[in-house]
Amino acid sequence: MKARIVKIVSKDYVLQRDDGTRFPAIVMGKVRQQTIPVTGDIVEAECSNGKWGIQKILPRANQLKRPAIANVDQAIIVMSVKEPEFSSILIDRLSFLIVHAGITPLLCVTKTDLGISDETEHRIREYESGPMRTVRTAKDVLDPSLAEILSGRITVLTGQSGAGKSSLLNKLDPTFRLATQEISKALGRGRHTTRHNELHVVAGGLVADTPGFSSLDFSDMDVTELAQSVLEFQPYLGKCRFNDCVHQNEPGCMIKQAVEEGLIPKVRYDDYLNVLKLIQERKEKYL
Repeated sequence: MKARIVKIVSKDYVLQRDDGTRFPAIVMGKVRQQTIPVTGDIVEAECSNGKWGIQKILPRANQLKRPAIANVDQAIIVMSVKEPEFSSILIDRLSFLIVHAGITPLLCVTKTDLGISDETEHRIREYESGPMRTVRTAKDVLDPSLAEILSGRITVLTGQSGAGKSSLLNKLDPTFRLATQEISKALGRGRHTTRHNELHVVAGGLVADTPGFSSLDFSDMDVTELAQSVLEFQPYLGKCRFNDCVHQNEPGCMIKQAVEEGLIPKVRYDDYLNVLKLIQERKEKYL
């Protein structure tokens, strides 16, 4: 039988079938020797003496390290207009990492009822007119498309602490309650012997209860992969004069031309250049 791992607590696993039913399982020794199962894995399981055992982990479409989750469809970047302040730099860096991981990024702008500065409004409209789907929410106003976005998909939420990720999910599904804090208290802070990672049912989809992309780590990305990870760049890739163009100082660069013509927001290009510099400096250290 095929099922998805939706919860891991230490060595205890919970599987979910396509019809939504959940049941406990254990991992067979032969599987542990090959790879470490993570939440989101699609597995083959067999029942013996009334107990389910995971026999095989099927190939993953993608995998995140932090949080440890596989087969993610999308990552929603949750960003408030203030308290904490809106940051296009954080949005861009997160979106680069999300696209590089083979996951679709989306942007959810929260706390719009607190008032939006002219600069922040301009930045939000740049995203809304770009390739990344963007929605806005306020304290008592929830975009109905959010439920449709989550339905039938595996989603990770990421973004600022305090931007309202948990509140957003609670509004979408009143039955949803994030249990991470209670579990942390039960296990004791600082203990790493017990792992907990769970996918919760929210609005007809599954949502990870852990903060996605806990660190902005570009160590696994080279300059070519970075350019491929910028959504606004994708229509222009492969059209530059030089095949090895990194869209920095080269003549005949279609990316730079698109920026000059206003087809790519300059702030997006500047954020790309800043990350490019980080990757180039890292490479120089290892030469």
